[in-house]
Amino acid sequence: MSEAATSKESAAFCADLVRTHDFPRYAATLFLAQAQRRALLSIYAFNVEISRVRDQVSQPVPGEIRMQWWTDMLTGAGHGDVEGNPVAAQLLQTTSEYRLPAEPLLRLIEEHQFDLYNDPMPSMAALEGYATDTASALFSLGARILEPPSAVTDHLARHAGLAQGMAQVIAALPFDAARRQLFLPLQLLQQHGSGMEEIFSGKQTLRARAAIDQLAGEARKHLDTAFDLLAHLPRQVRPIFLPLALVRRDLARMARTDFDPFALQPRSRLRTLWTLWRASRSKEFGG
Repeated sequence: MSEAATSKESAAFCADLVRTHDFPRYAATLFLAQAQRRALLSIYAFNVEISRVRDQVSQPVPGEIRMQWWTDMLTGAGHGDVEGNPVAAQLLQTTSEYRLPAEPLLRLIEEHQFDLYNDPMPSMAALEGYATDTASALFSLGARILEPPSAVTDHLARHAGLAQGMAQVIAALPFDAARRQLFLPLQLLQQHGSGMEEIFSGKQTLRARAAIDQLAGEARKHLDTAFDLLAHLPRQVRPIFLPLALVRRDLARMARTDFDPFALQPRSRLRTLWTLWRASRSKEFGG
């Protein structure tokens, strides 16, 4: 098989992986040019691989080993046939073609090592660090595919990732509580007289809801800042931040009085596409 055909298959593998496991990000790439979309999907596929390690192992040590393989690959100490891994092959092609730094990818791996254990997220500062090195890093790397890095873009990426990351913590509460994993900052819960067991019970209480509402409020502040900064970005790079339209929709739902954070909320792919399409045509995103 030719190198071009192999690369095409690897790109298709990445696209399918992201479409299956991270449809909101996959859908947002549909509004980019083909070359840019292919590059972005390689980064998102890498994120899927790292984010899913916890779900694929029964103990932390095998998870650490899997993450170390990715660390070795990014630092040039890779072992085995990297070309045999379609995500790794596409990621290396993207980082080389767009001269993306390895450091944000390495920090993303390091932060996701937290996922392997059942230690609670200790504080808001810890959650902000986690979101900055995961969700914010993906926005920042994606923006570098469309234009050279800038302080304004990186500032926007940070706030965008914080808003998205905090909203995701709330959205994932039913799933995380079921496996006794706490991303909602323990310090925040304790400030409202709540704690881990109250969250793990899967039942809404006034104290737990107060902590959740405070986190949602922090997310909205970051989202407002992100949209303010978005207006100062060149139009061609704004589509990278289309997922913010989904964050805005989710936070609006979380603000409703009938919102139950412990009830599973099935997501409609059609509604996701509709929300992104409408946003793509708005002045906010350069439409």
